[in-house]
Amino acid sequence: MRRTQGGYSYQPLPQQAPGPSNASHDALEEENERMAEELKGKIGALKSLTIDIGNEVRYQDRLLRGIDEDMDRTGGFMSNTINRVVRLGKGGHRNYMCYMFLFVLVVFFALYLLLKFR
Repeated sequence: MRRTQGGYSYQPLPQQAPGPSNASHDALEEENERMAEELKGKIGALKSLTIDIGNEVRYQDRLLRGIDEDMDRTGGFMSNTINRVVRLGKGGHRNYMCYMFLFVLVVFFALYLLLKFR
């Protein structure tokens, strides 16, 4: 008869007469040793798994820190570039922005013609 207690199933020990029996005691001891060895194997596997998870977390942390540093550098570079463009637009020479726009327009038109008649 199998019983369940707290989600774990167990097999109750057979009820014996009050005298010690060497054969049943040895069988129980063997079963206990076998289960202890199984438990030791499972604990070793869990330990190995947690070590691997820890190593992976440290590796991912290093990658994320590297990406964060790269993004900081890129953000600084982009803000410097945007500041230069804004200064160019706000400067006393408003014609520079007009010249840049016309230059870009001419380049795109030239590329369009080049690709169309190729």
